[in-house]
Amino acid sequence: MRIIVDGMGGDHAPGEIVKGSLEAVKEYGIHITLTGDSQRLEQELRNLKAPMDSFTIVHASQLITMEESPVAAIRRKKDSSMVRAMEMIREDSNSVLISAGSTGALLAGGLLKVGRIKGIDRPALTSLLPNRKNGTLLLDMGANTECKPENLLQFAIMGKIYMEKVLSRKNPTVGLLNIGTEETKGSELYKSAHQMMKKAENLNFIGNVEARDVPEGVVDILVCDGFTGNIVLKYTEGLALSLFGMLKELMMKNTISKLAALMLKPGLRQFKKTMDYAEVGGAPLLGIKGGIIKAHGSSNATAVKNAIRQGKLFLENKVLESIQSSVTAIGDD
Repeated sequence: MRIIVDGMGGDHAPGEIVKGSLEAVKEYGIHITLTGDSQRLEQELRNLKAPMDSFTIVHASQLITMEESPVAAIRRKKDSSMVRAMEMIREDSNSVLISAGSTGALLAGGLLKVGRIKGIDRPALTSLLPNRKNGTLLLDMGANTECKPENLLQFAIMGKIYMEKVLSRKNPTVGLLNIGTEETKGSELYKSAHQMMKKAENLNFIGNVEARDVPEGVVDILVCDGFTGNIVLKYTEGLALSLFGMLKELMMKNTISKLAALMLKPGLRQFKKTMDYAEVGGAPLLGIKGGIIKAHGSSNATAVKNAIRQGKLFLENKVLESIQSSVTAIGDD
C-alpha cells in the first residue's frame, strides 16, 4: 500500500499539507510519499520533528497553480508535484494520491496520465453532504457538466461501491436529484436515467429526490450531473458558513445570550464538527484506474489527515478492484 501526497497542492501548502501528513502517520501508523520541492518539504518535516523514516520525498521542480489551464498544465509541467504523483499511481495500482491542488488539473491528469476504467465513460467526483442522519454521498459534484443517462447510472453504481466499502453502509439507498418525485419529472436526461436505475439489478433505487429533502437524509446516495451537483455543494458550503455566522452574532448579542451560548457550547461544537468539510477530508475521483482523493483547496492539517484516511480505506477495501469487477459484470449481462 502506497499513499502519495501532493506536497505543493492547496492554498496552505506545504505547511498544512506536511502537518496533516505527519498527523496521519502518527494516528494510522503509515508511510507517506510526499511530492514537491524536496528542500521545502524536508525543512517542514524537520521543523515538526517528524520521524524522517516514515516519509519518502520525491522531488518535483514545478508547481501547477489554480489559475493555469488544467490540460495545458498537465501536458507542459511534467515535473510538477501533481504529475509526478500521477505517474506513480499509474505504475502502481496499489497506491492512492491525495491532493489539495487544482481540481481541473487533477481531473485532467486523471484522464490523461492515469486513464479511465474500461467500461466507465466519465469519472465522477463525490463528497459526503452533511444532514440529520449520517450524510448523503453526492456524485457527480463537478467533473462533468454534461452527462448521458448511462453516465448517471454508472455514477450510482460507483457510489454504491464506495459507500459500502469505505463508509460501511450496506445496500445503501440511491436517489436521483430532480425537481419532483414523480417519474415523469425533469429533463429527458433525468427521465431516461430514472428508467435505467429502476431496472438496474442490485441497486437500491428509491426514485427521484427533491433538493429540500436532502438535509433530512432521505437517501444514502444522490446522483446528478456535475453542473447541478457543484451548485448543490457550493450552496451547502455557503449556507453552513452563513448559519454559523448568524448564530455567532445572535449568541454574542447581549449578556443573557452569551450565558446561553456558554451552556450550549458543547452541543454547538459538535454541530459545527458535523458541518465542517475538514472532517470529511476529501472527494474521491471514481472511475479512474487509480486512487485519487481531492482535498479542499483551503484544507488545513485536519482536512489533510482525514483525506489521507479516506485514501487508506480506499486501498484497504479494494474500491478500485470492486468498481472494475462491477463494470465488467454489467458488460457481460
